[in-house]
Amino acid sequence: MKKLIGLFIFICMTNIVFCQQIKKVKIADVLKMIDTTTSPLVINFWASWCAPCVHEIPWFEKNIIPLESKGVKLILVSLDLREDYPKALAAFAKKENYRSTILWLDETDPNMFCPKIDRAWDGAIPVTLMVNNKKKYKQFFAQQLPEPRLKLELQKLLE
Repeated sequence: MKKLIGLFIFICMTNIVFCQQIKKVKIADVLKMIDTTTSPLVINFWASWCAPCVHEIPWFEKNIIPLESKGVKLILVSLDLREDYPKALAAFAKKENYRSTILWLDETDPNMFCPKIDRAWDGAIPVTLMVNNKKKYKQFFAQQLPEPRLKLELQKLLE
């Protein structure tokens, strides 16, 4: 019985470590994060049903997580459907082994929120915004960022 209880506790602790809470945010929350960050920030807008999005996230994690010691933060803002939040989105993130902070954007009108991130954003994903307020650096990418290009853009973010 003690072994069974120990196994149960181990499984629960493992799930706590590997399952993150995905916070629901509004576009105003994201804009406030962008405007007030004191660290270099990379925000990637994606969805679990978007193949190019899912394809590039491992590049982001591989290249940004080691930069956390330099203060770089990665935030994955999900545009998944309301019915997929939180359970399906959390299950997907766990299956894909995502380690970054994931937020779910609780907005339904891309014509309202996209131009608030960048006037050039037409609603297509993936898109990425890189911000370094200390250096007055802000760059918007309306496309998938292949790993070599991502590395180059991260260098610019930190220069």
